[in-house]
Amino acid sequence: MNYPKVILHPGKEESLRRKHLWVFSGAIKKIISPQGKDIILKDGDVVEVVNNQNKYLATGHYQHGSIAVRILSFDRVEIDSIFWTNKINESISFRKLLGFEILSKIDGQPPQTNVFRLINAEGDGTPGLIIDFYNGTAVIQTHSIGFYLIRKELCEILKNILGERLIAVYDKSSETIPERENIKAENGYLFLKSEPDKIVFENGCKFFVDWELGQKTGFFIDQRENRKLLSFYVANKKVLNAFCYTGGFSVYSLKAGALEVDSLDSSKKAIEITEKNVLLNEPFKGIHRSITEDALDYIKNINGR
Repeated sequence: MNYPKVILHPGKEESLRRKHLWVFSGAIKKIISPQGKDIILKDGDVVEVVNNQNKYLATGHYQHGSIAVRILSFDRVEIDSIFWTNKINESISFRKLLGFEILSKIDGQPPQTNVFRLINAEGDGTPGLIIDFYNGTAVIQTHSIGFYLIRKELCEILKNILGERLIAVYDKSSETIPERENIKAENGYLFLKSEPDKIVFENGCKFFVDWELGQKTGFFIDQRENRKLLSFYVANKKVLNAFCYTGGFSVYSLKAGALEVDSLDSSKKAIEITEKNVLLNEPFKGIHRSITEDALDYIKNINGR
């Protein structure tokens, strides 16, 4: 491999030996070209990290800033299309083990869950990259220049791996990558186009998701298990879902038999989507109310409820 080398100060390699995926700028002693000359790196360059004795430690993406290198591999390999294909395949295989049957192409009844995180940054050994899957639409969000520069290559790999299970690929990185004069990031589709209010399933609950205009990549996927956990406690109870956003906890509560659910958010748009999601999952035995108000002010005047 013919990559520039990032040389660390003595003793600064210990975190990498523990498989930490970041190298901070203060740990770097020197940066040299493959020929051993001083060099100024560009954001997104692939580099090798070595210790003070020039012993190989890891390979990663370089970026100017506090986190200077995001580690991609602790093995000396070529960071190419084959590497990324293997990485994404590993992540998808793990999701199959977790039971996301849409990836296994099981015919018949709709899957109980078809919205989940396909690539989870550091959790999948890809620091700076998130890919969320919304019933066939993959939403890419890059948090590093290195991944932003190869987003189209990643799109092609997703197309090859997922085949007909992939409806579209949307890039939503403009809010998350660092500002650079030479990069003008704009959100948009990298492959085909899908409706941003597509219905997704999560543990049998239905939700409209807007990945183009919604927060994060459109839905708080990381709260899936918390929403499910809540279901065990709300039967015949009254529930206040403060800062409800699109009403995920409200829908779960109503489906689990809550007598009354109040969805509270200061955003009129969020409340409108919550009401759509509640209607999408009817009927319930309980009552649902929408409240468009500042949550903290409302709670101060809740009058004992």
